[in-house]
Amino acid sequence: MVSTLVRGAKNELYQFISYANTNEDAELIENFKQRWSHVSPCDATISLDKFQLIRTLGRGSFGRVVLALLKNDNINKNDGNKFYAIKVMDKRKLLRYKQIDHTLNERRVLYSLQHPNTVRYFFSFKDNSYIYLSIEFISGGDLFTYLRRTGKFNEKHVKFYAAQIFLVFEYLHHFDILYRDLKPENILIAENGYLKVTDFGFAKHVNGRTYTLCGTPDYLPPEIIKHKGYGKSVDWWTFAVLCFEMAAGQPPFSGKDHIQLYEAIVNQRYTCPSSFSMELADLIKKILVIDVTTRLGCLANGNKDIQNHPFFDSINFIKIYHQTENPNNIPYKPTKKDPLDPSSLSQPEEPIRVSRHNLHEEEFRMF
Repeated sequence: MVSTLVRGAKNELYQFISYANTNEDAELIENFKQRWSHVSPCDATISLDKFQLIRTLGRGSFGRVVLALLKNDNINKNDGNKFYAIKVMDKRKLLRYKQIDHTLNERRVLYSLQHPNTVRYFFSFKDNSYIYLSIEFISGGDLFTYLRRTGKFNEKHVKFYAAQIFLVFEYLHHFDILYRDLKPENILIAENGYLKVTDFGFAKHVNGRTYTLCGTPDYLPPEIIKHKGYGKSVDWWTFAVLCFEMAAGQPPFSGKDHIQLYEAIVNQRYTCPSSFSMELADLIKKILVIDVTTRLGCLANGNKDIQNHPFFDSINFIKIYHQTENPNNIPYKPTKKDPLDPSSLSQPEEPIRVSRHNLHEEEFRMF
């Protein structure tokens, strides 16, 4: 049984994504392949009027994410949920900025994922003006807010959080999916204290190399800045940047503007604080290297070189994956709040205005 494995054990399945038994591994892989090949289209039985819009959770270039409550007369869905985080995307903006394929891809990735540390996807729908992606509502807020409130994390907490991000990347990379947008804002904290990675707008299936310029400035790897082809190496770079930021309270690279920031990145101008342990500093040093052929995570042993690094000696990845870690080792559990708590509803939610005409019907037929 693979479930008895500990860190560093020799097993082909464990080399990739396995933290269960052999049959469950095979089922997990087969389920992903089937879902990837047969993405469910928009649900024609669902419309915006079946939901009560509660509040905006976040805004982006092409729309916003709203917390929505499924009205009582519609609670007959198999998933049993009432609250959803619904990503509302404006058709006109998606078309104008050539994001239709990216949005289709985001839905495909979300639909295919089945991992304890990624948000769950439920359904999509559309109307005359918008495309809607409905995902799991995580009430605990994001890692960015928690980190800014705390200042920085001790290394025990950094390990706990970093191990979960490692597991997500290991899972995605097994299926040749690059995430490409790691940052604290895209990591949510569930009620049990474990993490959920969200926002797969930049995720992409890449069998080889890609050249797309995307990501967040502080987290951009040098190969993207230099417009070189890249693969899984970019995710491991951002992994190290996140570890640094969690332990230091700020990213490793800085500059007065983006030009100076990018110069610092491509010239490896950063210094680990003296408060970092030798193990953490060594992990970061071995990942934040310009030459991807010498970057930890990109060598002959792949992601296992990161998992087997001394920094993670005390981490049981099996327990992390199954979320059975000792409760005393979980840094923070958000206070459970009622999503309808009046204190979080300071003003009426901005309505979503839908056109009477079906905008760009042909371009969005694929949804």
